Amino acid sequence: MNTVHSDALKTRDLTFVAVFAVLMAVCAWVSVPVPAPLVQFTMQTFGVYAALLILGGRRGTFAVAAYLLLGAVGAPVFSGFRGGLGVLLGTTGGYILGFFFQALLYWLVTAKLGTSLTVKTAACVAGTAVLYAFGTAWYLTLYAQTGSPVGLMTALGYCVFPFILPDMLKLALALALEHRIGKYVR
Repeated sequence: MNTVHSDALKTRDLTFVAVFAVLMAVCAWVSVPVPAPLVQFTMQTFGVYAALLILGGRRGTFAVAAYLLLGAVGAPVFSGFRGGLGVLLGTTGGYILGFFFQALLYWLVTAKLGTSLTVKTAACVAGTAVLYAFGTAWYLTLYAQTGSPVGLMTALGYCVFPFILPDMLKLALALALEHRIGKYVR
């Protein structure tokens, strides 16, 4: 007898995971050029927020994982239509990989504390802090290995401080989107 576990992903879940992985890719392609060595400003974090808020922690984390796997195998899903392990292992790859840890934290927090607006917002903000911390540690480590170490404040000035306000605006936009369409996805 073949039984389906209640925690198994159904076809509908897998479809939503795929759709939101594609949404993250499209959002990564929408960018505002900035001078080097600053990290590009994209809508990629909006795609991550939208996946987590609309799909929930479990399916949202699977969507982020699918997005990262697509990029890792070379699909051009990252900013600038780039893909491959070279992007993930580069100096700013930690910020992309950090999306997975952001998603895991969101899933953990909402699973333990519920899905009220306050909990979801706090989980997204905390996840963003984890993303920034992981990405910045990665950035500092790789620059140190090149023989051209960068100071913490310099890295934060390039890769975090300019993005806090835009990321919070993207979070607000994703919260508004979830409020409008989230009930149709659940």
